[in-house]
Parts: sequence; structure tokens; C-alpha cells
Amino acid sequence: MSEFTVRSATPDDGQFLAEMVVEAANWRPAPARPRVTVLADPNYAHYLSGWQRPADRGVVATDASGESIGAAWYRLFPANAPAHGFVSVGVPELIIGVRHIWRAQGVGRALLRELVGEARRAGHSRLALSVEQGNFAAALYRSEGFDVVSGAGVRETMVLNLR
Repeated sequence: MSEFTVRSATPDDGQFLAEMVVEAANWRPAPARPRVTVLADPNYAHYLSGWQRPADRGVVATDASGESIGAAWYRLFPANAPAHGFVSVGVPELIIGVRHIWRAQGVGRALLRELVGEARRAGHSRLALSVEQGNFAAALYRSEGFDVVSGAGVRETMVLNLR
């Protein structure tokens, strides 16, 4: 089950990105947050609304049969409509979701590395994300150079310097 490829996300991937937002929100095995609850949360909705705006970039992982198994994407948010890991205007925030059965197989790391490359090519100097405390993905982010810049309550905001 370890064969996969990564491609650029397109406007047609919006529905799959919604599935990956739900996967990201449900990183714990149980209890799962219902899809409708996750997608109704304004903070999660920011990652999807109007996909694919001109500055949006993303990548999708597909298995050997061509089925989408994970995605990572970033967006820019205004100060008056931030998402979970907002740092400042002009700093894109990323989100990653991987189907449960594909976790811990390198999919998230491959998606993250490809998206970091996209951000560098687009000229961004930093990339931000938010991770719930206790989420094993935080170790992945730290290993790829992200540093915690704030952490109140159940979430930490992490930033990667791209320069």
C-alpha cells in the first residue's frame, strides 16, 4: 500500500479537499467529529470557501489506482477572517489531510515537502499551520523545520521560515 504519487491540486479537487478537512479534524481515532459539524465550523470552512483562488496552491496524493488519498494546500487569509493558524497577512496557512489507512506511510511528508516547494517558488518567506496539541503530526512538522510560535488552549501555531 506504499505506492503513491503527488500532483498539483486543481479547482475540481474542492470536494476532495473537504473530505481532507474532515480527516484533518478527525486525527484522533475516536470520537469522530461528524462531517457536517466540521464543515459548518467557520475556521475549517475558511480552508475551502471559494477554492481555488488565484493565490491558493495545493497538492494531492493518489494511490496506484488513481484514487485520491491525501491533500495539502495553503491559502492567504485577511486579518478580519483568519483560520486556525493565522500569523499575519501575507503568510499562507496550510492544512493537510490524509486518509486514515494511509497515515504513517510517508504521504503527509511527501505532500508537505511538495507544498513547501510550491510556497518557495511563489516567493513566500514563511508558511504557517495549526495543530492540535497531542496530534502526532506535530512531530512531522517539527522534523521538517516548523517551530511553535504560539500555543494557547488545545492548538499550537507553527511557522516554517522559507528563506
